[in-house]
Amino acid sequence: MKKLTIFDSVKKEKVLFEAIESPDVKVYICGPTVYDDSHLGHARSAISFDLLHRVLKANGYNVIMTKNFTDIDDKIIKKMHETNRSLEEITSEYINAYKKDMSTLNILPNSLEPKATQNLEYMIEMIENLMEKDIAYKISDGVYFDVSKDEIYGSLSHRASDENSIARVESNTQKRNPSDFALWKFEKANDVAYESPFGKGRPGWHIECSAMIKKHLAYKDKEYQIDIHGGGADLLFPHHENEAAQTRCSSNQNLAKYWMHNGFVTIDGEKMSKSLGNSFFLKDILKSYSGEVVRFYLLTAQYRANFNFNEEDLIASKKRLDKLYRVKKRVYGLEASSVNSEFKTSLLESLNDDLNTPKAISIIDEYINKANETLDKEPKNKNLKKELVATFNFISDILGIGFEDAYKYFQFGIGEDEIKEIENLIEKRTQAKSNKDFETADKIREEISSKGVSIMDTPNGVVWERV
Repeated sequence: MKKLTIFDSVKKEKVLFEAIESPDVKVYICGPTVYDDSHLGHARSAISFDLLHRVLKANGYNVIMTKNFTDIDDKIIKKMHETNRSLEEITSEYINAYKKDMSTLNILPNSLEPKATQNLEYMIEMIENLMEKDIAYKISDGVYFDVSKDEIYGSLSHRASDENSIARVESNTQKRNPSDFALWKFEKANDVAYESPFGKGRPGWHIECSAMIKKHLAYKDKEYQIDIHGGGADLLFPHHENEAAQTRCSSNQNLAKYWMHNGFVTIDGEKMSKSLGNSFFLKDILKSYSGEVVRFYLLTAQYRANFNFNEEDLIASKKRLDKLYRVKKRVYGLEASSVNSEFKTSLLESLNDDLNTPKAISIIDEYINKANETLDKEPKNKNLKKELVATFNFISDILGIGFEDAYKYFQFGIGEDEIKEIENLIEKRTQAKSNKDFETADKIREEISSKGVSIMDTPNGVVWERV
């Protein structure tokens, strides 16, 4: 079996993954700023690192998966003023909505989900440490990190500054260097602020993750605090660069042994962003397509690649997933035996190659096609059927797809009232059959068929789907 390799964003190459303290693996993913509903960019990142979580588990690791919530930020404060609601009301609403969306996408639960506002003391502690070393300094509007004090600043992203961003921001002549960034922002009018030894205010964005990693995850006596740090490609600079600098300078440790970043999502070629007005909210697409279909579609491209989202490809992707579920229907209700060993090895090796989902899905396609051919020739091949059940369970565990009931999958989009009506008719038909009133049973079946629904009598009862 080939060992897991991942693309390290710093080395810019695929490297063999070796845990700092096997079998534990500590992973930290930058989570959302909770001021609005989740969009496809959030879904892409969540699915990418959920896949990493599953593949690490399949390789025998014990994964400590951590994702934070940024619940204090300019955008949240702006929303407070626009809606006249409290910070807690806004952030609680969107944290709950995010978690609901992630559950719909079949994202595994995180081990830890720290919130910025609940970890302020650790941020203050880190800032004080940096100030004592004269790596951080205080000016009129806050406390800043002096990037010139970090000899290898820029080594993560291979960029030392973002000249365009600096040019857009009004020059602060008090700063030691144009690239210095805020660790603590002093209170302004109508602001949210917290007490600190260096002045009332709130944390800068970058300090949050460094402080929370140090508090909740960090190895104390190792070169690296955690195994893997991940997030969207847009976070590499300046966010992750600044996190790495803060940690190096405050603890004399490197933050992460490996850095991983998922690609952007574009809609018909445009990078998804609020400023372009094409930020596709996940809640909108989930009205028309199941979370599993969205997940499968986003897995069709490798996590590092940029993803051009369009509905035509989504529909084509759904048809591909439909094929898996049609085979699941052919083995419905049977017990699992053991996974096809050749298939299992091939699938895991493809995913161990830097989470190569296009190859993994092609292996699944080929396996399903062969299974259909064999079942057509040998419809009573119970050994194959039980193997298929086990194999679908394995696919579900490692890719997070194919977990739904084979018939309920095809019921997506049918309203609750209509489901009740169909199931009431099925119950009446079952009663008529038990009374040997087959004429009534046949009429009810015709009525069900007129609704575009197909039913099937199985040893486990009647099942149905939209046709």
